[in-house]
Amino acid sequence: MKAGRALAALLQRGWAAAPHPSQQQPGALRQLQRGLSGGPFAGRAGGAAAAAPWLAAVAAGLAGGVGLQLYSSTDPAQCRAADKPAASGKGAKEFDKEEVAKHRTKETGIWVTYKDGVYDVTKFVEQHPGGAARLMLAAGGAIDPFWAMYQQHNNDQVKGMLEEYRIGRLKGGAAAPVADPYANEPARLPALIVRSQKPMNSETPKELLVGSLITPNELFYVRNHLPVPHVDAATYRLRVEGEGVRTMELSLEELQTRFRRHSVTATLQCTGNRRNDFNLTQRPVKGLEWDGGSISTAVWSGVRLRDVLLAAGLEDDNPDVAHIQFEGLDTDMASQCYGASVEVDKAMDPQGDVLLAFEMKGAPLPADHGYPVRVVVPGVAGCRSVKWLGKIVASDQESASFWQRKDYKAFSPSVDWHNVDWESAPAIQNMPVTSHICEPLSGAAIDDDEVTVKGYAWSGGGQGIIRVDVSADGGATWHTAELNKVPQKRGRGWAWALWEATVPLPKGAKGAVQLVAKATDESYNTQPEQAAPIWNLRGVNCNSWHRVSVNVQ
Repeated sequence: MKAGRALAALLQRGWAAAPHPSQQQPGALRQLQRGLSGGPFAGRAGGAAAAAPWLAAVAAGLAGGVGLQLYSSTDPAQCRAADKPAASGKGAKEFDKEEVAKHRTKETGIWVTYKDGVYDVTKFVEQHPGGAARLMLAAGGAIDPFWAMYQQHNNDQVKGMLEEYRIGRLKGGAAAPVADPYANEPARLPALIVRSQKPMNSETPKELLVGSLITPNELFYVRNHLPVPHVDAATYRLRVEGEGVRTMELSLEELQTRFRRHSVTATLQCTGNRRNDFNLTQRPVKGLEWDGGSISTAVWSGVRLRDVLLAAGLEDDNPDVAHIQFEGLDTDMASQCYGASVEVDKAMDPQGDVLLAFEMKGAPLPADHGYPVRVVVPGVAGCRSVKWLGKIVASDQESASFWQRKDYKAFSPSVDWHNVDWESAPAIQNMPVTSHICEPLSGAAIDDDEVTVKGYAWSGGGQGIIRVDVSADGGATWHTAELNKVPQKRGRGWAWALWEATVPLPKGAKGAVQLVAKATDESYNTQPEQAAPIWNLRGVNCNSWHRVSVNVQ
């Protein structure tokens, strides 16, 4: 409390510039130090010394006239809420569930409960990163089931933010624990690099990506948004409905026998692949910390989406249909499913090769990859290839799904979370040309005068890779890599190219040497040099030159 009041006093008075923070307002600093002795640094090794760098940072910020929000590593809301009346523990006001349930609108106030706490989140609703509509699903009730589903909320920072809105305790205490919706997930290969456990999101180790043009099913990257549904193939039905079509339902057997079978070799890539390159700039981004392994290639087999839509009566150039929407069978606690859409021109293009796939590399789809049926939209961002497909809708509108309307979009570097307008940008479809160095790994020791570099390159929209250039001197000179590709027609280059180049190291080089790769596709699109100019708040479409530093012995 004393620390909070001292900081407030400093903010009100302001600090004049001085050579060192310790020379500014020494009395106030000592008061801060005394307050911290019983605060977040209490009991830590080093005592007051542990707080010194933190205090210096506070002092430097204040000296520059910068307003601060203080967070401790143990309780993010501790400093911001230090002077608020207690709303938890002994003496806290109690509310029963009936009273909480009355607060479901902006007029009544929007209340939620979490465990045994009651929170008035009225002022936060419009700031919710997932959109106000999602938070309103829990209005007047418990958010516990939603947090069990969307487990990115389960960290100290988010819980600390929630505590700022606590108004009391739930009479009778917390409800029974929510059953874990992820309790029956499929087994995964331990070699995958897990970026989130619930839902499962994991990438392929990059050194394994370059082992084969076709990624083994068990090593194919996993991108899930919700729990994996358990679908009985015997009772499975795919529903087709919407504008310009006759509503029909197809069993798995009907899909497999009524329509001609097709196979397509296609690469799928998460829009956030290489997001960590943005995090290396001065502006980190929010999202899963993908390196370069959320990309893989498979031979997909199934039937053409075009053939199914034609069977339902959809005509080419129907003016009432602009989009084909897909709905998955994976749902959250409010029965909201994962959804996406593509433009009808892509869906109906005989050369577009959009599949309703039921096999992956000659075997039934694994559970993580959409069993029994998924969409595969070659050349398009992986988020549009909806898994566990339950419904296809022909419409004049794109999917209303959160992931179509308020995610997977890229904005100017000048746009951040405080000023983003999601409707101002189109949903990502075709992705830009990219490449990645998979061998050697960053920090590898090189005891030779040359180095063999391996990696992958891919471009969206069916634009095959025609060249990869590799440099061992940070981009001053370049060497052309040898490409290994699946034979595909021009404009239908759905699969990546693997590449390899042996390049000489700079003469006399010792210590850190930077390897660089950049790719060019058949439309002569190439990669930008730096990540900073293409920075965007969601960290998607990162395709700058890929750089790896090695240590020359």
